[in-house]
Amino acid sequence: MKTLFFALLVSGSLFAQETNSEKLNIVKTNVTAYAFRNVNLTYERILSKKFSIAAGYGTVSKGKIPFSSSILKDTEFTDTQVGLTHFTIEPRIYFGQGYGRGFYLAPYYRHTTVNADNVTLNVDFATDSVPMKIAGKATGDSGGLMLGVQWFLGKTDSWILDFWIIGAHYGKGKGDFRGNSGRPLTAEEQAQVRKEIEDIDIPFVEYTVTTDTNGATINVDGPWAGLRSGLSFGYRF
Repeated sequence: MKTLFFALLVSGSLFAQETNSEKLNIVKTNVTAYAFRNVNLTYERILSKKFSIAAGYGTVSKGKIPFSSSILKDTEFTDTQVGLTHFTIEPRIYFGQGYGRGFYLAPYYRHTTVNADNVTLNVDFATDSVPMKIAGKATGDSGGLMLGVQWFLGKTDSWILDFWIIGAHYGKGKGDFRGNSGRPLTAEEQAQVRKEIEDIDIPFVEYTVTTDTNGATINVDGPWAGLRSGLSFGYRF
């Protein structure tokens, strides 16, 4: 991480003579992401009229999945305690005025980690209902492209507004989650558990399910994708 930021600063120094501004640095946060408990910060370094590079980090503290009442309304999931972190490297290509202002295209790389410590799946069998406690971790690496526009605000152009119009990324994810049942499961009950988990529609993620007498194992190993949009506010110096 230290090496990366050192490289950003060195690159900025090498290209500084190409800029027409002394304000080559921008720090900002995606304010719309706070609706999802996503605390985030991005640093952008202006390299030249057309180019900059940004590095961003965000973390969602472990807790209930935002809007889970709608997402999981047709499932038997309760106590959905999930956490997430993501790190993004984003070169930008500016058009028009440039130097960090105006429309841009941004190819990017993103690394994401998802942790689940306390997700409960209630499975209703013929004789009783068995809660399964699910925990585990998955990571995804993906590349994508985003279109956006950034404005300078204030008398000295010190404040910025960065609108992520739309972005999408695609890559590969891998991870394992384990669900332990409160009692031994019969072969028929294992089949029911497997079907219930396989029928859950998790956007942009593929997974397989295996079961045994003690519960189920969920393996994430395949495509990993996502979308980006938002509005960032920050300071330029």
